[in-house]
Amino acid sequence: MTQHAGLAVLHIAAFSDGASGGNPAGVVITEQLPEASLMQRIAAELGYSETVFAAPAEPGWRVRYFAPAAEVPFCGHATIALGAALALREGDGVFELQLNQARISVEGQAGNPMRASLQSPPTRSRPATDAEVRQALLLFGLSAGDLDGALPPAVMHGGVDHLLLVLKQRDQLARMGYDLEQGRTLMKAQGWTTIMLAWAESPQHFHVRNAFAIGGVLEDPATGAAAAALAGHLRSVAWPHGGHIDIVQGEDMGMRSLLAADIGPEAGASIRVSGQARLMEVRSC
Repeated sequence: MTQHAGLAVLHIAAFSDGASGGNPAGVVITEQLPEASLMQRIAAELGYSETVFAAPAEPGWRVRYFAPAAEVPFCGHATIALGAALALREGDGVFELQLNQARISVEGQAGNPMRASLQSPPTRSRPATDAEVRQALLLFGLSAGDLDGALPPAVMHGGVDHLLLVLKQRDQLARMGYDLEQGRTLMKAQGWTTIMLAWAESPQHFHVRNAFAIGGVLEDPATGAAAAALAGHLRSVAWPHGGHIDIVQGEDMGMRSLLAADIGPEAGASIRVSGQARLMEVRSC
């Protein structure tokens, strides 16, 4: 735990692979949310892809998420980190969360390992336009021939929008690279929180990388919001998901993360995204 502007910050890696990996998040639980400018400054100083702030607000908790460069309406990995932190503080249970634009819940377990499961906002998706695909391919130096036609490009939503590009080969995923400022400009113009590059090892097992330039971060090691959006999209296109998918993310950046998503039958309904969480070594920032 560290202190920023008198506020205690827990450092928790969400969707960890046992005692390693996962996506670090800052977690601030306080009696009243600070001013937005202070939350933004703390998030920028921490440098994590997101920091989550929570304060009691009947019937649950008022929650806001900040990336280093901007506030975001929903963040999956920070919600998992918050669920673990609330379980440490309040005991195991289900916690109702009021976001800027949605009401969701997270279930936290403070065991060893810690675990948490979130219920996402409603999901939806649509095919990506030719112009959207061309711009994204140009950003990553890819061609249309690199895409897997079994899952065409789509804009998918699970609290925020993400562009999905599914690749034919795993080694194409490993070579992902792009210009951060060009990515930020494109994602801001399109309203995409991340661009997910994915490879389907099997219908229920995906490897993904998520560009997060709009948040000032080149890549996210684990993206729970995008996992929910992907699961909802697979449901909408009748992909043979069997009610569950597993996602490996962060492997190519040395931060292997494991995400699981349960997919109910109701079109557009919430997705349950689960994973482990670990307290990180205390660091001075």
